[in-house]
Amino acid sequence: MEKKRSSFSGKIGFVLAAAGSAVGLGNLWRFPYLAAKYGGGIFLLVYIILAVTFGYALMTAEVAIGRKTGLSAIQSFKVLNKKYSFIGYLASLVPIIILPYYCVIGGWVIKYFSVFISGQTTAAAADGYFDSFISQTGQPILWLVIFILITAVIVFLGVEKGIEKASKFLMPVLVVLSVIVAIYSITMPGAMAGVKYYLMPDFSKFSLKTVVAAMGQLFYSMSLAMGIMITYGSYMKKDVDLEKSVSNIEIFDTGIALIAGLMIVPAVFVFNGGDGAAINAGPGLMFVTLPKVFNSMPFGSVIGGLFFILVLFAALTSAISLMETIVSILHDKLGWGRKISCVIVTLYAIAMALPSSLGFGALSSVQPMGMSFLDFFDFISNSILMPIVAFLTVCFVGYVIKPKAIADEIKLSSAFKKEKLFNVMIKYIAPIFIIMILVSSILNALQIYTL
Repeated sequence: MEKKRSSFSGKIGFVLAAAGSAVGLGNLWRFPYLAAKYGGGIFLLVYIILAVTFGYALMTAEVAIGRKTGLSAIQSFKVLNKKYSFIGYLASLVPIIILPYYCVIGGWVIKYFSVFISGQTTAAAADGYFDSFISQTGQPILWLVIFILITAVIVFLGVEKGIEKASKFLMPVLVVLSVIVAIYSITMPGAMAGVKYYLMPDFSKFSLKTVVAAMGQLFYSMSLAMGIMITYGSYMKKDVDLEKSVSNIEIFDTGIALIAGLMIVPAVFVFNGGDGAAINAGPGLMFVTLPKVFNSMPFGSVIGGLFFILVLFAALTSAISLMETIVSILHDKLGWGRKISCVIVTLYAIAMALPSSLGFGALSSVQPMGMSFLDFFDFISNSILMPIVAFLTVCFVGYVIKPKAIADEIKLSSAFKKEKLFNVMIKYIAPIFIIMILVSSILNALQIYTL
């Protein structure tokens, strides 16, 4: 007799877990950079419009596929149409590639949290501190193993007792910490210039690049095209309002991204004398620029400690969803139990994280396509696979199983108020947008067209 599939206890559990997946490092180190680069307010306006149209359609499709089949990505596409099961395999490759290198960055976050709570703010702000740390062998590996083990324990405990309980604690705390740091940031002397730049739309700065950058950020931020939302959807009970749940996830994800901008943009504005273009992206912002900003603040160690525990929670909730997706694939495809699947995925993540960790030190001379291992894995997963999977998914929903299959699933729990919008987006607009994301992300990674 087949064992009953695990499930979230209800709407709140699902929304917080899925929002936790969506809220990750991209919200905290890429969104503020893009907002600063593309005129602040106008970027926010474009981003919000895309979130309630493009992002809504993609997330709704994935969650509905998961709930309709009650299976993870590989099996769900196979059940809906055998000819298209390859989409599920491609989607499943994404978290398998991302989890190990994401845990490397998660380890860096724990390291910096430990540095700030121990009062070593000045050391962390020193030039070359970050490069010196990541070029080592032992320390980065130790921290990444700790991060992976924390993630694994939560996934090991299961959907309701592990993921849902962790999300119900981590997400509200993350919101509270974000607001505290943001309030502190915007009340710094001179910060209001940064707030005005960030929030006030300047239509003269609107361009196609603004739209492409907002689309790309939204796409990566919402955990789309990697099997996560399909997996979490498969744990969703049939009586939970699917459409409203997706809207709630979007509000959470977009809200955290907006608050992240309020935390970072005004503070960096004050630090660098009001030059919005000087705000960088990625690890450079998180581990180089911000420690310098915190070091220049009163109570910098406290604010920095709060900030990095916030970042740690955001990284953890995303890592949990990545690991859970792989565990779910092993369970559905091979019939393995949660515990053995979790142990195997943990060992895999540690082994595969080593090249990404050592790529800045012992293996720095090995550079696939001229990139570090971490950047290479990020390029393959984010710039290539995710847009391809998303394109195939919207075409599958739009022209193979048809939008009605998704609408029928949604109507099991509520009216489908945005059905017309969904149909137009999924059949005609989303495919064009995704092709734009694919082309621009490849050109950006190759430094031919920069975002």
